Amino acid sequence: MPNLHAVIDHIGKPQISHQETSPWQEWVTEVAQYPQMYCKLSGMVTEANVAAWVESDFNFYIKHVIHAFGLNRVIFGSDWPVCLLAASYDQAVSILLNNLPEALTEQELDDVFGNNAIRFYQLETTHFIETGV
Repeated sequence: MPNLHAVIDHIGKPQISHQETSPWQEWVTEVAQYPQMYCKLSGMVTEANVAAWVESDFNFYIKHVIHAFGLNRVIFGSDWPVCLLAASYDQAVSILLNNLPEALTEQELDDVFGNNAIRFYQLETTHFIETGV
C-alpha cells in the first residue's frame, strides 16, 4: 500500500536482547523509503535483556532508524507503563537522549520529542499564556 500513512511502533520490534540486526535493518530501510511513513522510537527496553541492558545496547537500532527515516519522521514514545517492566520512565528517556546523534539543535530535539507527532497525527496545539500565578 504505497500511499499508507502510518507509524511503525516500537521501532519494528527488533530482538535487541540478541543484538540481531537482520532482517530488521533491511525492513526498516525499505519502509523508510515511503515519505508518509514514520517510526516511533519506543518499546526498546522490553526488547532488550530486561534484567541486564545497558544504554549502548540500543545505539545501533536508534541510529539506524534515524538514518533511515531522518529526524523529521521519528517520534519519541516511552511505552509507559510497559517500559516499567525493564526501566523507569527517566531511563527510557535517557536511553534515547544518550543515543541520539551529537549536537542536535533544540528544534531537532523538539521535533523528535513532540513536533513530529503533532504533525503526523495532525493535532492542534494549545498555547498557554504565562499568568505569573
